[in-house]
Amino acid sequence: MTFTRHFAHWPPGVPKTLSVPRTSLFYNLEVSARRYPDKTALHYYGTSISYAELLRSCEALAGYLQRACGVARGDRVLLYAQNCPQFVIGYYAILRADAVVVPVNPMNKRDELGFYVADSDARVVVSTQDLYGEIEPHLGKGLAHCVLGTYADYLRADTDLKLPEALRAPRAAQADWQQALAAGNAPGTHTAGADDLAALPYTSGTTGHPKGAMLTHANLLATSTGACVWYAGSSEAVVLGVLPMFHLTGMQANMNTPIQLGATSVLMTRWDRDVAAELIQRQRVTSVTGITTMIVDFLAKPDLADYDLSSLVRIGGGGAAMPEALAAKLQERVGLPFLEGYGLTETAAPSHSNPPHRPKRQCAGIPYFDTDSRVIDPVTLKELGPNEVGEIITHGPQVFQGYWKQPRATADAFLEHDGRKFFRTGDLGYYDEEGYFFITDRLKRMINASGFKVWPAEVEAMLYAHPDIQEACVIGTRDAHRGETVKAVVVLKPAARGRLSPEDISAWARERMAAFKYPRVVEFVDALPKTGTGKVFWRKLQEEENRKSGA
Repeated sequence: MTFTRHFAHWPPGVPKTLSVPRTSLFYNLEVSARRYPDKTALHYYGTSISYAELLRSCEALAGYLQRACGVARGDRVLLYAQNCPQFVIGYYAILRADAVVVPVNPMNKRDELGFYVADSDARVVVSTQDLYGEIEPHLGKGLAHCVLGTYADYLRADTDLKLPEALRAPRAAQADWQQALAAGNAPGTHTAGADDLAALPYTSGTTGHPKGAMLTHANLLATSTGACVWYAGSSEAVVLGVLPMFHLTGMQANMNTPIQLGATSVLMTRWDRDVAAELIQRQRVTSVTGITTMIVDFLAKPDLADYDLSSLVRIGGGGAAMPEALAAKLQERVGLPFLEGYGLTETAAPSHSNPPHRPKRQCAGIPYFDTDSRVIDPVTLKELGPNEVGEIITHGPQVFQGYWKQPRATADAFLEHDGRKFFRTGDLGYYDEEGYFFITDRLKRMINASGFKVWPAEVEAMLYAHPDIQEACVIGTRDAHRGETVKAVVVLKPAARGRLSPEDISAWARERMAAFKYPRVVEFVDALPKTGTGKVFWRKLQEEENRKSGA
């Protein structure tokens, strides 16, 4: 029996079930380019890129990947870049080549990148010149080809906007993007279909090793098509593309959904509240998808009232609940509610979303199109009723196919319940009498730092590479700006005690880990608490930290 109690509050005029297109994701770009060839697909700091140009560039790069780099159907290709036209072109070119996009967080360093190269068996990377230093050690040692772009190549018009530093850099000698597009390589016939893999984004678990979540074209189309209908989207929409597109929320909200609509995405390589306000005003942005820390910063802009933000019709996001006080401030300043949603990498972004006409605050929303979500006791697996906290499980067309080369992890991620195969989200929550879902805690051990997921076991594994660390346990601690940040509780080797400071450990980690991941807080202790089986009792440390920080 499907969960339906939320149907009473379904958006008016929106169908309760939705047919997912049986095409590839690339087909959406082809259709929009045929419909709106001269319309702006991407706006990048004053430069407009039409749908016709976007399609031509994707076709040209796809041909280059196939002919010059040997990319074949089903091959994995790393896409390692910040938000920029090269990310969008690279993404759709990889799909046009019938290959699989492996989006990599550009904050990852050389050693972290090496894991993605090895695990995905990728031989080609599409990237930008600011990241070449991280890529170079892997060329000839896993990676055979690198297609490198320069941000400035897509800054064709003078602008008074404040540009991120990377955009001001001259073209590096290794940057061959323009040559690749001009090489004249025509791609072969596009054969990828709905059930072929489209993307392999990586997520992590308690093992400490990232796992590739296998998403098909149909999985991604389920949530992009859903967004088009849920919000009554049209080709006249203008979205502010600021959330990172290597992440599923940014990928769907800033790129795949606008392209499916034939709408415009106003890309920002880095968040800057002043530039964001200018772009909203100048480009008449209609929707913004962000995270709590971004909204906090935006609302704190002293002269925000001087900007014309009247074009905005929707502001939303997810990753962490929007505090009540902040939601009220947003409503007062901008006149819009914050529409929260909930989803995971494994669900291609949203599995739940607040109905635009009747949202609730600090709420994940209601199950999305054709999505069946329940709450179960994580131990007994018994289904729970309204207002009973348990693990959220989900069945729907957006749910991934499993973890890449991880059959055991895949088996553990699913269960049979009520005659259906459900994904175990690992998140604790409940639903109320009206069918709205609320997230209360994490069953899995995860830290949410400014919307980025940090898995303690992965950070611990990297900390153990420090020659003076004997033991380490990573937990979350409260942070006024990031909501939560990473803390390492460390036992030093005897010879290092008194010689190293917590700041030394943090600085060492910062050189080797992504900025969102390294421990900002380090505490030295003489010993870590252990369980009866000799394992580090991380939960005890986390509970003590929660008490100290008032979490």
